[in-house]
Amino acid sequence: MTDPNAQLQTLRSSIDNIDAALVFMLAERFRCTKQVGVLKAEYGMPASDPSREEQQTARLRRLAAEADLDPEFAEKWFNFVVAEVIRHHTEAAEER
Repeated sequence: MTDPNAQLQTLRSSIDNIDAALVFMLAERFRCTKQVGVLKAEYGMPASDPSREEQQTARLRRLAAEADLDPEFAEKWFNFVVAEVIRHHTEAAEER
């Protein structure tokens, strides 16, 4: 019989590693989007791009379905991230 505590520890260790990878990937994503914000501010472009956001939402919903992840959850996550990105872009524009 397998020790459930050992199994739990193994699973939690995997979750911890995945969480760390997600944090680093999000940090890299925000480094890129901050550069986009600076570029937009420099050229007087709007902070938000609804057409791009709509395309990305559809794309991420498809990817989520392929990955067996709830597309509604993926969309909520994306909307949360986009709201933060727009905030950064707005701040970059105000600093100009």
